[in-house]
Amino acid sequence: MFQDTIAAIATASGEGAVGIIRLSGEDAFRIIGTLFDHDLSAAKGYTIHYGTILEYGHPVDEVLVSVFRAPNSYTGEDVIEISCHGGVYVTRKILSLALGAGARMARRGEFTERAFLNGKMDLSQAEGVNDLISARDERNAVSAVHSLKGSVRTLLDPLLEEIVQIISNIEVNIDYPEYDDVRQLRDEEILPAAERWLDQIQEIITRAQQAVLIRSGIDTVILGRPNVGKSSLLNALLEEDKAIVTEIAGTTRDLVEGSVRLGNVTLNLIDTAGIHESHDRIEQIGIEKSLQALQKAQLAIVVLDSSAGMTAGDQELLELTKDKDRIIVYNKKDRKELPGTIAISAINRDISALVDAIEQHFSAEIRAADTDTLNNERQIGLAMQARHSMQEVVQALQEGRELDLVTIDLQEAYDSLKEIIGQSTREGLLDEIFSRFCLGK
Repeated sequence: MFQDTIAAIATASGEGAVGIIRLSGEDAFRIIGTLFDHDLSAAKGYTIHYGTILEYGHPVDEVLVSVFRAPNSYTGEDVIEISCHGGVYVTRKILSLALGAGARMARRGEFTERAFLNGKMDLSQAEGVNDLISARDERNAVSAVHSLKGSVRTLLDPLLEEIVQIISNIEVNIDYPEYDDVRQLRDEEILPAAERWLDQIQEIITRAQQAVLIRSGIDTVILGRPNVGKSSLLNALLEEDKAIVTEIAGTTRDLVEGSVRLGNVTLNLIDTAGIHESHDRIEQIGIEKSLQALQKAQLAIVVLDSSAGMTAGDQELLELTKDKDRIIVYNKKDRKELPGTIAISAINRDISALVDAIEQHFSAEIRAADTDTLNNERQIGLAMQARHSMQEVVQALQEGRELDLVTIDLQEAYDSLKEIIGQSTREGLLDEIFSRFCLGK
């Protein structure tokens, strides 16, 4: 499929014990033949060979060369991997020699792109490769491994098969109308099947949205009146003194951010300026930023002062956040604890009640993240497109339209699901996806 041979450094930049230069393409063996002091033209796949990389007969480094024969390689092509000493100079030197011998510098993600285009993996598996590289914790890593093993395709195959079955029933009726009553076929077979399909795709979308929320972290804003302990809470959650804490009201005038893992939940935290009436222009700007952060946040932690009682400012804040996903927490329990509330003492870093409440609040999302789901916004968006197309099918069937007309929307639903795994791709989609990969992958 590809006429050129690509090369790149497949290990992280900088000094290390080992560096790997990867080549893939039909000239991989010719190129290594010009650099290596052993003839590998007859070498079997899945073998490793010790020797020296040479430049004009002079040694550059002692290396191990791994041989992978097409089609039994990562990319499906002939692949050579040179494992050298991991100095910056040495790895770049060997790469430059490979490029000088006829290889082309690989684009970001091009090795995995070739693996996809050569049928070694589907698109969701390719995305799983990148997800595994960038995984920040065990949950994300496990999810990526499942994607690599084809969990997304396993999830979608039954839905694709059901669409094919519905279209087949319609086509049989069109080709042999004397064998079926059209209304009976529509009402007793096709419409119920389409409605069941909608229920299934909705469950998949809901579970995926919940899982993505947990895997990527929940954008969380900490809100409250001045001096209720918002910055102390941020510091307690992060277990560091990131935000300035004083007894002076209005200390926080800009947004202070941090990310923390609490049990099974990651919070992307934003501490905000205290929301209240102010004539200080700088403080007004901070309050405006707080309100903007609230609009974008997926969770609001509303902090109240248990020792001060409910104030008019608290009431305004509760009204402001009534339509947001929120957790109301009462701080300063060391001064006064209110039974039946989520009570903490942020200054003493006694916040276990809040941590437990957060885990409970997102228990459904945590369970979803531990299942096989769609794994990113691209996949979820395409599933939503498929859902919309099937909604059009159901509406058409309920209105009694001709059966052959609904096959257009059925085909669109099918194509949207196929696009998730890369079997029906839109122009430019592959370049966009693989450009996010690192070099050498």
